[in-house]
Amino acid sequence: QGPVVGGWYRILDQLIPGTTKVVAVKKMVMDQGAFAPCFLGCFLAITGAMNGLSAEENWSKIQQDYMDALLTNYCIWPPVQVANFYFVPLKHRLAVVQCVAIIWNCYLSWKAN
Repeated sequence: QGPVVGGWYRILDQLIPGTTKVVAVKKMVMDQGAFAPCFLGCFLAITGAMNGLSAEENWSKIQQDYMDALLTNYCIWPPVQVANFYFVPLKHRLAVVQCVAIIWNCYLSWKAN
C-alpha cells in the first residue's frame, strides 16, 4: 500500500498546498472522506477474493464488515492524519502512517478473516 498512499499524499499536497492547521484539517477531511472509504472497500474486496469467496459471499462479507471497519477507522485515523499533515514533512509522512498501520492492518486482517 506504500506506493498508493505515497502517491495520494503527493496529490493532496498539490490540491491543498500549505502547512497550516487549517490546511492539515482540510487534508485530513479529504483523506478520510475520499481515500479511506475507497481504500477500505478495496481492501475488504481483495481480501475476500484472495480467501476464495464467491462474488456473492464477498459482497455479503463486505456489507457485514464495512461500516464497522469504517467507523473504527474514523476513531483512529483523523487525529493521526491531522498531526501527520501538520507536523511531518511530505517525505516522512508515509513512514509515520506505516507505524500506525501496523496496528490498523492487524485489526483489518482480523476483521476480514
